[in-house]
Amino acid sequence: MNEKIFQMINLQAFPTPFCPGCGHGILMGAVLRAVAELEYDMKQMLFVSGIGCAAWIPSPHFKADTLHTLHGRAIAYATGAKLFNPKLKIMVISGDGDLSSIGGNHLIHAARRNIDMTVVCANNAIYGMTGGQVASTTPLGAMTTTTPKGNLEPPFDLCKLVESAGATYVARQPVATPIPLTRTLKKAIAHKGFSFIDVLSPCPTQFGRRNAFRTAYEMIKTLRNSCIPVEKARGMSPEELRGQVVVGEFVNLVT
Repeated sequence: MNEKIFQMINLQAFPTPFCPGCGHGILMGAVLRAVAELEYDMKQMLFVSGIGCAAWIPSPHFKADTLHTLHGRAIAYATGAKLFNPKLKIMVISGDGDLSSIGGNHLIHAARRNIDMTVVCANNAIYGMTGGQVASTTPLGAMTTTTPKGNLEPPFDLCKLVESAGATYVARQPVATPIPLTRTLKKAIAHKGFSFIDVLSPCPTQFGRRNAFRTAYEMIKTLRNSCIPVEKARGMSPEELRGQVVVGEFVNLVT
């Protein structure tokens, strides 16, 4: 393990609480590598999270100041901290249920205001920790505890949502490709203004077992094979893109 990364983790917090095969562990490693490669001082950073599986990524695993907040209110707390101390480098790391369902209004307005923070959405398309309920990102037809016959509601495209609200850096990457994910995290963290990354992170426990995935490896492989780079997607028709996930950098504006 890189010595810088070793110094950034709280060894007393291991092993992690994540289920076997959960993508959140990959995301946690990618965040630490990004911060280490940028040579940021963790004493000048604040990590904020809400409630859910992904909220446990920074707290208690990072040797840094963390706020583990109310469900859906991570961005609101982060906004208050930034206003109080503008010198802080703030990262919000939480799940899709927390950030886009319970806390969707905070997400929209933080993007509209272009607040200088990085928001990382660990998107597993379901409420993982609280029982496997349908989320605002759950694909059409997917089985959950609250949609036993399949989800009938169209999901949010979170990148399009925050882009339309005014975010100045927007990207999407899967945990299935950790090197591009780390590179994207570095760009988002260094960005001045509101940056958002939709990180696709499979949940084998709540989503996989209800949707005919036999193993976590099968979920990761399927996710990787379904991803299309944004540059390639621009030349494809809606029919060709059906069932595919567009990844890459969507917005990068200098502010």
